[in-house]
Amino acid sequence: MPRTVKDILDHSDELAGRFESYEPAPGDERDPEAYKALRRAVDSRAQAERSIVEAIERARASGYSWRTIGSLIGTSGEAARQRYGRRHAA
Repeated sequence: MPRTVKDILDHSDELAGRFESYEPAPGDERDPEAYKALRRAVDSRAQAERSIVEAIERARASGYSWRTIGSLIGTSGEAARQRYGRRHAA
C-alpha cells in the first residue's frame, strides 16, 4: 500500500501504464444484449409480482381463502398467507 506522495504517484503511473497498454482478449468482451435481456426479464418478473399481489389482494377482498389462492399460485394456503398476507395487511 503506498505510504508517501512519491509512492502514490509511482503507483498512479503504474496503473495509468497498465490502463493505456491494456488490450482486451476476446474472452474479456461481454455481450451488452445479454445484459439488456436480463434487465428486461427482471423488470418483467417485478411487474408480474406486482400483478400477483394486486390479484391476491382483490381475491382476499372478495372472500377467497388462502387455500384457494395458494392452489392457484402453486403453493399451500399457509405459504401464500405468509408471503402475501402480512406484508400487505398494513
